Amino acid sequence: MKAVLHTKFGPPDELQVKEIEKPAPADNELLIKVRATSVTSTDCNVRDFTFVPGVFQIPARLFMFGVFKPRINILGIDIAGEIEAVGKNVRRFKEGAQVFGTPGLAFGAHAQYTCVPEDAVLAIKPADMAWQEAAAIFLGASTALFFLREKGDIQAGHKILIYGASGAIGTYAVQLAKHFGAEVTGVCSTANLEMVKSLGADKVIDYTKEDYVESGDSYDLILDTVGKTSFSHGKRSLKKNGIFLPVVMNLTELVQIVWTSMRGGKKVKGGVAGERVEDLEFFKELYEKGELKPVIDRCYPLEQTTEAFRYVENGHKKGNVVIIVEHIIKS
Repeated sequence: MKAVLHTKFGPPDELQVKEIEKPAPADNELLIKVRATSVTSTDCNVRDFTFVPGVFQIPARLFMFGVFKPRINILGIDIAGEIEAVGKNVRRFKEGAQVFGTPGLAFGAHAQYTCVPEDAVLAIKPADMAWQEAAAIFLGASTALFFLREKGDIQAGHKILIYGASGAIGTYAVQLAKHFGAEVTGVCSTANLEMVKSLGADKVIDYTKEDYVESGDSYDLILDTVGKTSFSHGKRSLKKNGIFLPVVMNLTELVQIVWTSMRGGKKVKGGVAGERVEDLEFFKELYEKGELKPVIDRCYPLEQTTEAFRYVENGHKKGNVVIIVEHIIKS
């Protein structure tokens, strides 16, 4: 089978498409024939290992990602495909089921086949959901949900500003915030204003022409999905007990989370989204109701995964970048 191998930390050029042995499922595993996957910011971060603050580099390499070379040799954290085989102890899914979700921190979706545990965060794909849509939901939507619901305690009537509203997380954040009954202001570039409006934003701000803090509006929540604003800059736009939610965190944000937790008033809250089947089923339900729409910028074949990484890292994508995985039957 073909797979995109990640054998050393570095730029996209280190990735190599190679033929490797097709995996076989263990007793509690599913063998998934991958139909589509995506290139996410998480994939980029794990590939070049620049996302961990310096003080945490050594423990992260020792216990998770590898010291001198990657422990994760095939990236891909979003997945959509068909179950080709199941281990003898598997009861949750049957062969032939079409599923979507995530293999979790084992990654592995940038390949024609991958094995995942039976208890992985997977759900049956709706019949009318295209493969490329199914592969572009979990990570972005679950991150948005975690910050809005778990950290921001979003409520109907809240005013929320979403910085980076046109990205993979931002496009889901706009739609989820509207589902929860919030008034949404999206911040994005000129080219993406209409798209963000179409997702339900009540107001859009073009960051190339206007600084949101100059608008005079105040918000219950400010969600920064791209690490392009800060609590120090945006706190005057927060209401008295408003919350700043940074998806991208460095040491400054970590200190602010601790400091503001010990004081009254405005807070900084952050964390890492977990992986829950209940969340995936929630997204599936919203999709079937027409309340959640994956935004897909570009699709690439598996053989062009390196180009897909480069495009994601240029920082101007709309929504998601998807990898279509073809399976050619040899005669």
